[in-house]
Formats: sequence, C-alpha cells, structure tokens
Amino acid sequence: MVIGLFTVHSSLYVSQATAQDAADDEEIDFPESMEEDDIDNLLNEYHAKAYLSVDADCEMSSSNPTFGKEVYMKRLKRMPTEMEMPYNEVVQAFIDRYTGRMRHSVSFMLGASNFFMPLFEEALEMYQLPLELKYLPIIESALKPNAVSRVGAAGLWQFMPTTGKEYGLEINTLVDERRDPQRASYAAAHYLKDLYKIFGDWNLVIAAYNCGPANINKAIHRAGGEKDFWKIYPYLPKETRGYVPAFIAANYVMNYYCEHNICPMKCELPVKTDTVVVTRDINLNQISAVLGIDIEMLRSLNPSYRRDIVPGNETRPMAIRMMPNDVVRFIDMQDSIYNYTSSEIYKKRDEVEVHNVTVKGGRSNARGRNSRSSRGAKSVTVRSGDTLGAIAKRNGTTVEKLRKLNGIRGNNIRAGKKLRVK
Repeated sequence: MVIGLFTVHSSLYVSQATAQDAADDEEIDFPESMEEDDIDNLLNEYHAKAYLSVDADCEMSSSNPTFGKEVYMKRLKRMPTEMEMPYNEVVQAFIDRYTGRMRHSVSFMLGASNFFMPLFEEALEMYQLPLELKYLPIIESALKPNAVSRVGAAGLWQFMPTTGKEYGLEINTLVDERRDPQRASYAAAHYLKDLYKIFGDWNLVIAAYNCGPANINKAIHRAGGEKDFWKIYPYLPKETRGYVPAFIAANYVMNYYCEHNICPMKCELPVKTDTVVVTRDINLNQISAVLGIDIEMLRSLNPSYRRDIVPGNETRPMAIRMMPNDVVRFIDMQDSIYNYTSSEIYKKRDEVEVHNVTVKGGRSNARGRNSRSSRGAKSVTVRSGDTLGAIAKRNGTTVEKLRKLNGIRGNNIRAGKKLRVK
C-alpha cells in the first residue's frame, strides 16, 4: 500500500543486482505505520494516557545528529542479533525517517515497549525464534493494539483475517483476537516459525510476513532461483522492498535512540492483572457499572471484544482481564453483575409479539384478540444470565408463583426456555 515514497539510485542499494532492466530510479513505499509522526493518535490508547508521560529528567532535543556510513555499519554489526543487519542506502533512509520526522513516535514506542516487549519475547522464546523479531510490531502497528490497516489487517502484529484464523485466532462480529496482545503474539511466532521452515532465511521470512510466501516464491523464480533477499529485491512488491530495511532500521533506532537525542517516554507499569473466566454472555458495561471500573480501562485490558460483549458459554468459556482486586470483587458480586440491565446495554429483544397474524399449516404464535394471551396468560423467554428473581421483578410477580406456574423446583432455569409469568 502506498503511504510514503522516497527515490534513491538503485545501484546504491541492490547488492549484486541481477535485474538488468531494473529502473535507475525507483520509488519505495514506507510501511503504513511510518506514514507520519502522529503522536496525538498514539497517545489516545488508554494504557498510553494512563501510564506514559514525558520524562522531565530527559530533555529531548529536536537536533538529530548525523554520522558517517562507517558509524552506522559498526553499530548495526555490534547489535547482538542472529539475523543479518547489513547497511545500505535504503536502510539509511529508514533510519533517517525514524530518527527525524518520527522521533516523537519513537519516544512513544520506547515507553510502550515496557508493556509489550515481555509478551513478544515470551512468545518468541517458546518457538525458539530470534528475539530481535520483537521489533516487527514497530513497523507493523507502531505498537497500537487496535491498529487497523487500510486493507483490513489488525492488531499489533497486523494479521489479515484469513491468516489469523489459520493460526487459531477467533475473528467474528463480537471477538477479534488479532487485537489481543498475548494471543496474537503466539500466533505470530507460530507463523514466523512456519515461514522459516519454508525459506530457511530470516530476510525472506520477514519479507514473506509482509507480502505472503507466494509473492516471495514468484520473486525467487523470476530471479533465476536466487534465495538472497537483496538479489530478488527488484522482483518484490514495492512495499516489501522497503520492509526488510525498515525492520533493520527499527532494530537500530530501538538500540541507538540516545545517540540521536531521543528520550523514551516515562512508563509506570500498571499492577499485574488477572483473569476471570465466564460461561455466560456478559457486557463490559455491566462490570463497569456494578464494580465502578473505568470502562476505558476494561476495554484496554480486553481489546479483543469489539462491541463490549463477552460471548461466554459452557463449551467456549471466555476470559476477562482485570486488576486482581477487581477479579475478587467480580467473583463476590457476579449475580448482581449478571442481573444488571439497562436499555443502553441490552438493545436486542429476546421476543416480539405479532398481532392479528395467522400462520398457515401450523400453530400460530401470534397474540390475536381471541388468543390465550388476551385472556390473561403471559409467557417470557429466559435471557442468558437471568435468574428467577430477576424475571419475577421484571414481571411484577414472585419467585414462588413462577415456580408454581412452571412446575420448577429449585432455582435452575435455562436460557431460551419459555416461562409463564401469568
């Protein structure tokens, strides 16, 4: 996707170029996350507003020192990485972008990395991958969990829906686990591991993560079977040509920001969180209202629930992340939370009446003037999370009357069942 472009002479950056017909001057796309230094947008994330601030002890200068080619080469070589980190003019252009017009975004990402890098490293370690891959989300999403690209990729690791589902992420109207930092990190590590099994070269893995393995295989074929990123370079999609250099530049700036007068934002890590598992539908707004928790904090801790609805059920329990003391309060007050209703939360009706309608060929459920309901009988459908007490209160009756009308012993009722209330 075309976001930003720069032009450099191809002979400066294509190592041992194999394409005789390559253009002398070539436009290269910047990744979407590098479009601009939108620090205000970055700081709209709840965790950023709550836990990140400018470090008063570090004076961030607008001056960005420049160095000779040899300095950049030595710094890249000095980094403790398994992956190749070579220098060339394209890498330099991306370093200049990060340390220049994007320096405030880098300051944000350095602070936000305190939240996310431990998660990334944990997932990468599990799949025994190079830890420098933790900087991929820098160029994918600028460390915004809710980032959505113009082509529909989402989350820190920018999974497309098809790939996300292939790697076990649930994606539907209510849930999008691409936005879950932990689950998406493990899915990304798994995907990167599989790509390495195919290509056996980390530069090609990085490129394939961006444009898909099919495009890499086509470039290899067009380059006569070459499997060196810099030799298949002219045959790659434009954005992918800049993707590996951007990754190298991200590794550089996250290690050498001080040398470019960039101050990390100050981070005060939140208290460790915990989870509670639910097996019934619940809305985050119910939890917020009953427990007095900031709804924005709940959304920040549970970014995969797209519409605040947690669709829990017996076969697929769902986890809700909260502060540890809030988890304890949730357990103590869960009946009140489940029974809390308001027109603002529940707008979908469980049952509607259709008057004066006759269904041909079967029993009508319509409530006409001569129907049983007009003579005083009334039934309701049990909602998910309902109790006999809540139903009785809504319908102006008592629990004992409900039990008698419906032949119920005890308090167990099942969602979807019809109960007579009159």
